[in-house]
Amino acid sequence: MTNDTTEGAPGADDLRYVVDRARILDCVARVARGEDRRDADLISSAYWPEATDDHGIFVGGLKEYLDWVVPGAEAITVTLHTLGQSLIEVSGDRATAETHVTAYHRINMGEQENDIVIGGRYLDRLERRDGQWRIAHRTMLYDWLRDFGTSVDWSQGVLGMPFLGDHYVGRAHGDHSVTAFRSDQA
Repeated sequence: MTNDTTEGAPGADDLRYVVDRARILDCVARVARGEDRRDADLISSAYWPEATDDHGIFVGGLKEYLDWVVPGAEAITVTLHTLGQSLIEVSGDRATAETHVTAYHRINMGEQENDIVIGGRYLDRLERRDGQWRIAHRTMLYDWLRDFGTSVDWSQGVLGMPFLGDHYVGRAHGDHSVTAFRSDQA
């Protein structure tokens, strides 16, 4: 039997918090990757079925959110959500998390593609049920936006050097990363 009250030694509550925090961060990361790859199953695995989402330009339940974000706009050919620090407060089976996000979007403007980057924060209310953390409600806060103008043409490679294959450029649908997580690729 271990003594959880020894000064300086982590106790059971400390270890529970570390595990909860890791699972919450994994949940938030699943949403980001699911949005980038437009993967409904991955996004769904991070939200409770009755969850709600408020992105300011979209407000609704999980099903409606998936209908909006998974096909995405055909004009948005690439997205990349990069997650920053998270402040997480756990209280029993509930938690609140604020996670910084930088979201890159390559947008087909018709004659050209533009690179747009949005900075903001996800405010998530999460619940643990049967040992699993998922989002019950998400609100997106927008802090800044930058339009970088015309995108770089990747068709010739990068930095004057051609790509050695056709799988190096990211895409919202069907890029090379989709196969990275398939179990038959081990």
